[in-house]
Amino acid sequence: MTTTDFDWVQLQHRAHQEFAARIAAVQNWDAPTPDTDWSVRDLVTHVVTEQQWVPHLLAGRSLEQARSSIDRLRADLAGEWALYSLAATSAWHSTPRDARVQLSSDTVTADEYLREQVADVTIHAWDLARAVGADETLDDELVRAVWSVFEPQKATLEASGLFASPVPVADDAPLQSRLLAITGRDDRR
Repeated sequence: MTTTDFDWVQLQHRAHQEFAARIAAVQNWDAPTPDTDWSVRDLVTHVVTEQQWVPHLLAGRSLEQARSSIDRLRADLAGEWALYSLAATSAWHSTPRDARVQLSSDTVTADEYLREQVADVTIHAWDLARAVGADETLDDELVRAVWSVFEPQKATLEASGLFASPVPVADDAPLQSRLLAITGRDDRR
């Protein structure tokens, strides 16, 4: 499958539902996560902050303009997720897929940014599930879609500095396990 085989706006909504379900299970915001440098609070803060940027960047603002519009997060991270998830989702629905978006590393189409965001939220939904002891099973179509983004890049993911070294898994392992493995995550207990 290729990235063009998916309705990424619909998948963005699903990824946000997956993440929201895991936030609802948080009881200890200071618990560790698979991202060894982050607590649950740090992980959720990262994902919420990423959503804060979405409407500003999709509106064509520069990084500097967007940065000056980003509010400091309040202590209620679950409430902040609900607020900024809705704002991001609304922005995705009203932005043409070919609109140009300035990111810190490059200027890309809204469609490319959308795929990046769906992948980020999906992977972090699993991280949060593992951290809080929630159901770790991700939506099958989300897994296939994110795989279509990451698999062609598997040789460069670790070099990007965003992911740990790939985890060895069997070629016939479930796709979710293989996806997590190429992002440096081991879903085995």
